[in-house]
Amino acid sequence: MTMIDVLCLLGGFIFSISVVWTRWRGAPWLPASMRAVHNMLTLAEVRPGDVVYDLGCGDGRVIVTAARSYGARAVGIELDPLRYAWCVAVVKVMRLDDRVQVVRGDFFTADIADADVVICYLLQSTNAQLLEKLKTELKPGTRLISEWSTFEGLEEVGKKGRAHLYRIPAPQN
Repeated sequence: MTMIDVLCLLGGFIFSISVVWTRWRGAPWLPASMRAVHNMLTLAEVRPGDVVYDLGCGDGRVIVTAARSYGARAVGIELDPLRYAWCVAVVKVMRLDDRVQVVRGDFFTADIADADVVICYLLQSTNAQLLEKLKTELKPGTRLISEWSTFEGLEEVGKKGRAHLYRIPAPQN
C-alpha cells in the first residue's frame, strides 16, 4: 500500500464519519437539490430584507441562494467543523459576508429569535425535538419550512413539492 492509498483511505474515512456523526445530533448531511432549495424559499415567500435561518446549513446552498437570488440576509448554523469551514469559504468566495453569516454550533441551543424564515431539512425526530424551542423562541408569524418531515401540532399552511410551510402561531393565553 502506497502513501497515496493510505491518504485516500484516511480521507474517505474522515469524510464518512463527517457525513454520519451529525445524525445523532439532528440530521446526517444530505444536500438538498437546487430545485428543493428554490421550492423551499419560494414557498416561504422569501423577500429582500427577510432574515432566513438554515438549521444544519451543510454546504451553505440554502443561505447562499437566499442571499443571492432572494435578497435576504441569511444565517446558517452548522455543527460539523468540516462543513462549517466549507460553508464559510463559499460565503467568502462569493463575497456574501455582508449578508450571510455562518455560525458553528448546535441549532438546539442557538439563538434564532430574529428569524423571519426558518429552514429545517431534518429528521422527523429532530423536528419533534425542536418544536417547543421554535414555538417559544420565534415571533408569531415566522415562516417555518420543513423539507420531507413535518411539524406535528402546527397547522400546515402550504406545500410545494416535499416542502411544508407552517407559521408560528401567537401564544395562547
